[in-house]
Parts: sequence; C-alpha cells; structure tokens
Amino acid sequence: MRIRKISTVALVAVAAGLSLTACDGGSGNDSSPAPSSSSLTPPAPPAAPTSQSGGTGSPDSTSPTRPNPSPTKAPGTAQVAACQTSNLTFTHSFGMAEGEILINLTNSSSSTCTMHGFPGVDLKGQDGTVSAARSHLNAPDVTLHPGDATRFTLHYPPNNSGGTGVTFTTLLVTPPNETHSRTIPLSINIPATADATGPTITVDPVGAGK
Repeated sequence: MRIRKISTVALVAVAAGLSLTACDGGSGNDSSPAPSSSSLTPPAPPAAPTSQSGGTGSPDSTSPTRPNPSPTKAPGTAQVAACQTSNLTFTHSFGMAEGEILINLTNSSSSTCTMHGFPGVDLKGQDGTVSAARSHLNAPDVTLHPGDATRFTLHYPPNNSGGTGVTFTTLLVTPPNETHSRTIPLSINIPATADATGPTITVDPVGAGK
C-alpha cells in the first residue's frame, strides 16, 4: 500500500507541471521574442543629391576638368610705326601735266610702316630757297608693307615766258612727321615773277590722288 501512495503523488506532480507549461505557452508574454526578418535588414544609404537645372552643383568626377582657353589676340591690333626717312627710298618723275613732279617713296625696310600728312619740300638754287605751300587736299592714311610705294605731287608754274626765270637744282624732302630729310637732285625753272601774288609752288599730301 505504501508504494501505491508514492505513485499517486508523483502523478499529481507531473500533471501539475504540464498544466503550468500549457499556461505559459498560451500567454504570449515571452520576454525574448524572435526577431522579425525586417529588423535584420540594414537601412538603405541616403540617395545622392541631384543638381537641378541651372544650379551650381559639383562637377562630375568622371569628366576631366578642361582649362579655359587662353585669349587670343585679334589680328591687326598691333600698332604700326611711322615710316622713317632712313627706311624710305626716294625717286621722282614728271607728271602727265606740265608743271607737276611726282615724288615716289618706297618702303625699303622689312617692317610695315604708316604715313599721314603733308611732306615738307624746300626748293634750293643759287638764288635762294623756296618752301612749297600745302594744297587744300585732305591727307589719307597710308600703310606701306615692305616693298610698297606711295607718292605725292609737287606743283609749280613752268617758265614759258621766254626769260631766264629762276632755276632750282635741289629738292629737300622731309616725310610727314619726320625730322630727317632726303636731298633729291632736280632742276626746275619757274618765271622770275611767279611769286609776285603769293606762293605758287604747292605740294599735295602723301597718298593723295592714288
């Protein structure tokens, strides 16, 4: 009979344990719930900002930075020096009309030069010196490349009086805006009374009439 009593107690204890287990599983108050699959996924990195049209965003790292091109100088902007007497060759010829002499000036240098204005012309002879007066023509701008030539015209009254008149044997020519002159041997005979009413020997500006 003692053995039967112990077995009954044991069965009661087992039944009580099973009852407690069933109660715990149905309550849902487990202190350590199983992690969900969503909580294990790391957060996605923030999207890179995109520059808007017309903005000042950073340059694309995949595109090489190109330096700005150096400014180029416009052709023809360099200042051209004035023609100097030492770089000019002087020749003369008589014009189509009587009483005209053409003085030719050729750029004998290796650089381009310019002239603008009236030349100085002095006529010299045994009776003295006469300076040519300026005509009323406008002076053009003249550019002479190496080897180019221009000219001006000297006007004088020819001596048709039958008298001896006045003879000049030398021209002293000074280009515009220059201080050095060139001597040209030349014979001109004008009436002795030519200067009675004022200057009658005139010179045109360089480049006029071309």
